[in-house]
Amino acid sequence: MRNHRGRGLQAGALGTFDTVVMAVAGSAPAYSLAATTAVLFGAVGTAGPAALLYCAIPMLGIALAYSYLSRIDVNAGAGYSWVGRTLHPFLGFLSGWALVVSATVFMVAGSLPAGSLTLALFDERLARNTALATVVGAGWFLLMLLVVLGGARLTVRAQFVMSGVELLLLALFAVLAVLHSEHARAFDWSWLGLGQFDGVSGFASGALIAAFYFWGWDVTGNLSEETRNSRRATGLAGLIGLGVVFLLFEVFTVTVNVVLSAEQIRADETNVLAVLGEEIWPGWGGRLLMVAVMLSTVATLETTLIQVTRSLFAMGRDRTMPSALGKVHPTWNTPWVAVVVVGAVALVMFVASNALGTVGDILSAAISAIGLQIAFYYGLTGLAVVVAYRRMLLRSPVHFVLGGVWPLFGALFMLWVFFESLGELSPAAITIGIGGLAAGLVPMVRYWRRGSDYYRPARLDAARTVETEYVPTGRPPAHTRVHEGLPTDF
Repeated sequence: MRNHRGRGLQAGALGTFDTVVMAVAGSAPAYSLAATTAVLFGAVGTAGPAALLYCAIPMLGIALAYSYLSRIDVNAGAGYSWVGRTLHPFLGFLSGWALVVSATVFMVAGSLPAGSLTLALFDERLARNTALATVVGAGWFLLMLLVVLGGARLTVRAQFVMSGVELLLLALFAVLAVLHSEHARAFDWSWLGLGQFDGVSGFASGALIAAFYFWGWDVTGNLSEETRNSRRATGLAGLIGLGVVFLLFEVFTVTVNVVLSAEQIRADETNVLAVLGEEIWPGWGGRLLMVAVMLSTVATLETTLIQVTRSLFAMGRDRTMPSALGKVHPTWNTPWVAVVVVGAVALVMFVASNALGTVGDILSAAISAIGLQIAFYYGLTGLAVVVAYRRMLLRSPVHFVLGGVWPLFGALFMLWVFFESLGELSPAAITIGIGGLAAGLVPMVRYWRRGSDYYRPARLDAARTVETEYVPTGRPPAHTRVHEGLPTDF
């Protein structure tokens, strides 16, 4: 498989700050807190801050893996390309397929809350109508579909507005929460310890949900062909974005433990953040945080569309999926066929989702299913960087730890969470999560038999990409010889 760089997509459309904004928006801090806090509380109780903390450590290893791999292979498919060129093309395809399935499922998991939140701003009773929430959510989804179709620059401009307002509101309520003392419990350090988990399986369940919180920062990898200085910028943006959302998640999860009772958390499982806002600032707080969650939900729909359409674009370009998916619009420089296909599939899923029950029921099953697929493709990507850099890791202590040990730990953790969680999930979550992965075997076998070049890859090996001698600081000497465009600041 060749390293396709900048073929068709608008090269250099985004800068480093743009991709940081996309990374933060991808993890959707307000949406994740609103929609997932009740699910996390149901799984681990008040140990939610601990679950996020102990998942963030290996998640940072995966972010480091993305940073290192993006330096030697710029590809809109990201893990799809990296895993395929290091571990095996079959695993690479399934890695990309896992992202496609998880992102497509999220179209429902994200659009329904967007619809219900919009309705709740006018009438709480309307928000409980799943069919009406589906229609409004589908409207938001179609609007974001048009924005993504309009190109990377239009996409990031929309993100500046939506994510900017969201983060300002979250920062405001973080300050107000510190000042809030009425009916508040005292902070307990045990919330950050391992003692409150219900055994190993309870810890794994919490970690799986925490993975869903963080998921989305890796959109920077899918934007690599459209980012200036992408070999450095995309990895850096992912690391910064992960750090920002981790701080927000910890602050608000601890605040929920301090301010809200178990009954209040369960009172509105689809928007705990609105309950928190009402408790901190009666009258206005709930509505303001409802606006933050709505903007966050719409913003992350946009970044998820970027991930799935760029992944399908890379697959179409490599002919591991229908080649039409690799077509780029001549004016907007976007994979318009992939955008249209994703839109059509998602709209069908919106209609089908009404048979699954309430918005809360759909969210609970979708979050766990998506968590399985996230753990799967993150784990494979963490292994991929170790294989790609295997002949270079001992040349520098810095790269041994940051490019080897830490990503390997992250990979093993994610894969352990994947297998350990299987016995604890509901049949619906298992069916969506594992069934969605298994469905990828059909196109994989079909296009492998057709002889796609993807299944005869040029192996990804960092030692062949750059030849250098490392000094103890990890910086190369002046006589570095560069191949395939790898920057000398590696």
